[in-house]
Amino acid sequence: MIEIIFNIQSETDFKEVALKVFKHQFKNNKVYRSFCDLLYIHPSDVTKIEEIPFLPIQFFKSKKVLSSLDEIQETFTSSGTTESITSKHFVTDINLYKESYLKGFEHFYGNIEDYVVLALLPNYLERKGSSLVFMVDDLIQKSKNTESGFYLNNLSELAKKLTELDKKGKKVLLMGVSFALLDLIELQQFNLKNTIIMETGGMKGRRKELVREALHQQLKNGFGVDKIHSEYGMTELLSQGYSKGNGIFKTPPWMHILTRDTEDALTIQTIGKTGGINVIDLANYNSCSFIATQDLGRVHKNDTFEIIGRFDNSDIRGCNLMVL
Repeated sequence: MIEIIFNIQSETDFKEVALKVFKHQFKNNKVYRSFCDLLYIHPSDVTKIEEIPFLPIQFFKSKKVLSSLDEIQETFTSSGTTESITSKHFVTDINLYKESYLKGFEHFYGNIEDYVVLALLPNYLERKGSSLVFMVDDLIQKSKNTESGFYLNNLSELAKKLTELDKKGKKVLLMGVSFALLDLIELQQFNLKNTIIMETGGMKGRRKELVREALHQQLKNGFGVDKIHSEYGMTELLSQGYSKGNGIFKTPPWMHILTRDTEDALTIQTIGKTGGINVIDLANYNSCSFIATQDLGRVHKNDTFEIIGRFDNSDIRGCNLMVL
C-alpha cells in the first residue's frame, strides 16, 4: 500500500487509494473507529472522499491515534505554552515520514543536493519532539553540503553566511520561523539574488501577529526578494504543502485539502468558499489520514489553497462527539 501511495498519478488514483486507506484505518484505529461509529458512518456507506469522516485534530492531545500495532519509533509533539496540552503524534515507521517529506520537497523544488540549506528555527530547536526540526535536520544532512546548518541566536553569523553564499551564486534555501526572520532583517537588510526565503509560520507570542500580506511584504523588503515561500505542515501530519509566493499552497499528489462548513463540520463545501481546513494525508497511513484542523482557508479550482486564519474558539464546532 505504501508504494501505491507515493505513486498516485491522478485524481482517480487518489480517490481509490483514499477509500482503501479509510477502510484500513476504520478497521485498525480504535479512536477513529469510535468517532466513525458515533457518526453512524461505515465504510460500506462511503463511496466518495467527501463522505469520509475527518477526525478533529484535538484528539491528538488526549488519545493515541494509531492504526498500527508496531513499536513506536518517534513521538512528535506540538509546540505550546507550559499550561496548554500538546498534541502527540506517535510514529511507528519513521522511514515513511522521511519518504514523504523528501519526495514532497523533490516534487516542488527538485534535488535537495542542489541547495545549501540554512535553518533559523529557534523556538523549535529549544524544545524536544519537533517534527519540523527532524525534517529540516534530515534535509540539511541530505544536502551533503558543509555550508548547510542550523542557527539559533547567532544572527550576525547567519547574516554573514547568507551574504557570502548568495554572492558566490550558491543556490540557498533559508527556512525560518516568522519572528526570527523579522529579527534577522532588523539586524541587516539584504539584496539576495540566489536565495529562497521560506517561512514556516508562527510568531508564538514572540511578536505581534501580522496578517500574511504584511509579514511577506516586510520580508520581501528586508531580504530584497520578489517572493516569500511558505511551508504548511503540522505535528499530526507526515506531509507538507508548499507555497512559492502570495500564500497560495499546493500539495504533493498523496495529500489533498478540502474545506468544511464552519457551522456544520460534517458538510464539505464547494470550491472557493471559506471554511475549516480538512486534510487528507495518505502518508499518515499508520495514524489517521483524515484530519479536521483548526485552520480556516479556501480551496481554489486548480487544486491550490490558502490559509486565512484559525478558529477563535478552542473546539471545532460540530465535532465534539467524544469526551477528549
